[in-house]
Amino acid sequence: MQRASRLKRELQMLSTEPPPGITCWQTEDQIDDLRAQILGGSGTAYDGGIFSLEVKIPERYPFEPPKIRFLTPIYHPNIDNSGRICHDALKLPPKGAWKPSLNISTVLTSIQLLMAEPNPDDPLMADISSEFKYNKHLFMEKARKWTQEHAVQKNSVKNTPDQKASTRKREAHSVQQEAEDPAKRTCV
Repeated sequence: MQRASRLKRELQMLSTEPPPGITCWQTEDQIDDLRAQILGGSGTAYDGGIFSLEVKIPERYPFEPPKIRFLTPIYHPNIDNSGRICHDALKLPPKGAWKPSLNISTVLTSIQLLMAEPNPDDPLMADISSEFKYNKHLFMEKARKWTQEHAVQKNSVKNTPDQKASTRKREAHSVQQEAEDPAKRTCV
């Protein structure tokens, strides 16, 4: 009951006073299955992109953090090919920083900040982290290219079959990568 009333308040707040560049809504009648979009920050490699995220609310919310993952492919050291995000606010203590006082809005805002300022010292993708640290120009070039290919809306059409196909390709690629190199991920 507490989860439902809190989620209702949070969704109301997100619809009336959304953080800049962030939208969030529930899918159909499922209160625990949300979707969000984050606009890539201006002046970043993600500028002009609209990134879709899946937000799953656990039964024990707000005592457990929401499970959030990117649906739009993104080239980032803290986000893997499955869209999983390495961020303290998405993990319980002692390894994480989730607190019941946090909410969906603050977590989405912190993910937006992580997009603008990656944390290469706690990577989920070691190769991209190394590139970010030692060849930032190449990292920026690849991140911009991915943003143009996957996150820039063409003809203002949302959820095109191409996006769905790229998500499926990304998930298949992720499973293949995990089988090939499970040591790539260091974030726990």
